[in-house]
Amino acid sequence: MKVLVLGATGGTGSHVLRVALSAGHEVTVLVRDASALDVTDGVRVLNAIGSRNIRHPVEVEVGRALLPAMRDSAVDRLVVCSAFGVGDSQADANTLQKMFFHTVLGKVYAAKDVADAEVRESGLDWTLVYPTRLTDDPATGSLATGERLPQGAGIHVTRADVARFMLAQLTDATWSRKTVVVTGAAD
Repeated sequence: MKVLVLGATGGTGSHVLRVALSAGHEVTVLVRDASALDVTDGVRVLNAIGSRNIRHPVEVEVGRALLPAMRDSAVDRLVVCSAFGVGDSQADANTLQKMFFHTVLGKVYAAKDVADAEVRESGLDWTLVYPTRLTDDPATGSLATGERLPQGAGIHVTRADVARFMLAQLTDATWSRKTVVVTGAAD
């Protein structure tokens, strides 16, 4: 399968790239130079872009370039790594998390909220992945998923497990046109 990976140099994106390559997929990596976008028929897109500068989020800008390019190229499958605490998932966050989301990550989360809304309205076949607190630990293979934070689940999830979950969504329609909270099994 042809896969386009956005954000392949980031924490989660680098795992997405490794998982896609190890699965034998034909992988193209999008660099920050928008002229390098090479989307062709049969491509599926994994977007793991995250803002490196919390004062200047990039999610909306990236989406506004990506979504029309996907529609113009007849690429309809998009899996986006967003964040737990964005949109409706904020209701499941604890008080400390909500304070952190609103203060330290306020601009980034506001941008993710807008970008996610635009993905939902895009007409594409999308899945929005909302991982809980990401760790760099090895993959566990044990995930809890749900439209809301699963009861009794852990509060951490490995980037490697999120990457594997994202890649699986390219061919699994379970979460098509849905938002899914992804976390590890009970800590």
